[in-house]
Amino acid sequence: QVQLVESGGGLVQPGGSLRLSCAASGSIRRNYNMGWYRQGPGKQRDLVAAITRRGTTNYADSVKGRFTISRDNAKNTVYLQMNRLKPEDTAVYSCNVPDVVTTEGHEYDIWGQGTQVTVSS
Repeated sequence: QVQLVESGGGLVQPGGSLRLSCAASGSIRRNYNMGWYRQGPGKQRDLVAAITRRGTTNYADSVKGRFTISRDNAKNTVYLQMNRLKPEDTAVYSCNVPDVVTTEGHEYDIWGQGTQVTVSS
C-alpha cells in the first residue's frame, strides 16, 4: 500500500548539484526512518545517507560534507541535496523505508524504483 517514488536525477557536470526527492504515499500514521542507497556500475549497493523518525542523520564517509539528507513530514518527502558532485557519484539512487506504520498495520522493507544520477563532463 505504501509506495516510494524517487525523482530529481539527471546528468550533471562534475562540481554540480542535484536534489533528489523521495515521496511516500499511503495511509501513513507515523513518521518513518528512511535511507538513501546507491549502486554504481560494477559496485555493490551502499547506504549513502539515513534519517530517523526524530531527524537524526548519518552519512557515508564518501559523501560527508557534500550531501545533506532532510525531511518534510507534512509532505511525506525526504530529500537528498548533493553538492560538488564527482564522477564516482554516478549511480542509481534508491530510497528505502525499513518499517512504516499505516492504518492497517506495519509494512516492511519498501523500496522506490530508483533514479539515475550521472556525473560526467
